Amino acid sequence: MGRVTARRRAHHVAGATAEARPETLVVEEPLEIRVDGTPITVTMRTPGADVELAQGFLLTEGLIRQREDLVSVRYCRGADEDRVNTYNVLDATLAPDVPRPEVDVTRNFYTTSSCGVCGKASLEAVRLSSRHCPGDDPTTVSAAALSAMPAKLREAQKVFASTGGLHAAALFTADGTMLVVREDIGRHNAVDKVIGWALEHNRIPASGTVLLVSGRASFELTQKAVMAGIPILAAVSAPSSLAVDLASQSGLTLVAFLRGDSMNVYTRPDRIIT
Repeated sequence: MGRVTARRRAHHVAGATAEARPETLVVEEPLEIRVDGTPITVTMRTPGADVELAQGFLLTEGLIRQREDLVSVRYCRGADEDRVNTYNVLDATLAPDVPRPEVDVTRNFYTTSSCGVCGKASLEAVRLSSRHCPGDDPTTVSAAALSAMPAKLREAQKVFASTGGLHAAALFTADGTMLVVREDIGRHNAVDKVIGWALEHNRIPASGTVLLVSGRASFELTQKAVMAGIPILAAVSAPSSLAVDLASQSGLTLVAFLRGDSMNVYTRPDRIIT
């Protein structure tokens, strides 16, 4: 498996002083995800929990619905089959009854009903492709439990503590118990790893949970929460307008600017108990 941190030298300047010193940096490497041998996508990620990342990606893009849709996910060699395994290529084998993705050979990427387009068309695409829409989930969470989650997430960010260069995502129960936390240089990868963990542990749809992300609440992250059936998405930073629109249409509770005991609840505020 690849390393998650690396050492590099930097010229540190502070005021009138300067010194060369080693710094700990987060590792960024490509991960190619294949389905039945066909390349589907390449994402730049921090090595670790790669199988979870692939599983979460396949679920949130609508290619699978449950763990049983996958026969296996394994590392394989890259384009040059004679080279040593770099652990940067994963091949997912789908169950025989699972439809295969349509691949655009001109772009080396697949097409799906939940990808690519913008605005209202994108909202409708996610609505049609989601099989675990959270709108009917009766989960509620107290504002106090929600306010305590960012500190728990930060405490669990072990690699961030040494590098300062990672995003994080965590899945909590409604009473504030942390189920899983994952870090990655890409915020979408961190969420896919968390959702892949939930898939592996038969927790999809992820009803009764809160997904907390360490940065912004974008459309893409909101889409992933909806596709996983997560009823509450919370972010420590701002949401985008399209994220709020998707949350509203999907019945997902979207909380942002979650800092201390303050937060903005943009959709379904009935789930937050003050």
